[in-house]
Amino acid sequence: MTTAPQTVANARRYTATSTELIVSVAAKALAGKRSVFAGVGLPTLAVDLAQRTVNPDVELVYESGVCGAHPTSMPESIGDAVIVAGAEAVLPMQALFGYVLQGGHIDVGFLGAAQIDRFGSLNTSFIGDARSPRVRLPGAGGAPEIMMNAAEVFVIMRRHDHGSFPQELDFCTSPSPVRGRESGLGLPHTGMGVSTVITPLGTLERATAFSELELVSVHEGVSVDQVRAATGWDLKVSDGVHVTTPPSDESIRLLREEIDTVRLYLR
Repeated sequence: MTTAPQTVANARRYTATSTELIVSVAAKALAGKRSVFAGVGLPTLAVDLAQRTVNPDVELVYESGVCGAHPTSMPESIGDAVIVAGAEAVLPMQALFGYVLQGGHIDVGFLGAAQIDRFGSLNTSFIGDARSPRVRLPGAGGAPEIMMNAAEVFVIMRRHDHGSFPQELDFCTSPSPVRGRESGLGLPHTGMGVSTVITPLGTLERATAFSELELVSVHEGVSVDQVRAATGWDLKVSDGVHVTTPPSDESIRLLREEIDTVRLYLR
């Protein structure tokens, strides 16, 4: 007699895209954090997902002065009106940077970058020679202050290759504590700088303000050798490197059906 195949109780309904995987990993990393200084885009998605899953009380702060933001839809910029509606406070930028950020009230700063080096310095200014750059980028904005004053910084990178993880940055927009110390300028870092970098290949972390990035996890289907080959320096690898836990079906559903329904940032 032929027995019918049994239904697998934990069969997956969704397959995560690279962007959904990155955002889900970032959201999990926000468990236990109190306040997050985030930009629009993937950081906003990560904070929104964290609020719905691992950390309902995390506070979202935008560079435009909006504190305790509850966007009514996906914002397209830090000046979008949807981030003001329902916010708990809106401060002048001088107060936000002078009292909130420099006052030590931000647990996590979320930054993006075109390039990052082994110690967590960031380039958001230009690619190529300074006198004739191939690509001009948005520039600093508040990133240097976030780097210096947030307790720690998370970085989301959409690419992981030698262009985005070079041996030497084309330009240093936001210096890490290591570069700040080596510059001799006495840059007043009160936080540790970059602690976590999430990429399409895996997650890198720094243990202290003056250590270098270390590979701690690889995503499903990615090998340690692949990550090292895609990095422009001799990347350290943790003794306990593991495979990233994939996002749950519920996390993917929330991202697609409730958080970014118009696919403004999801790809």
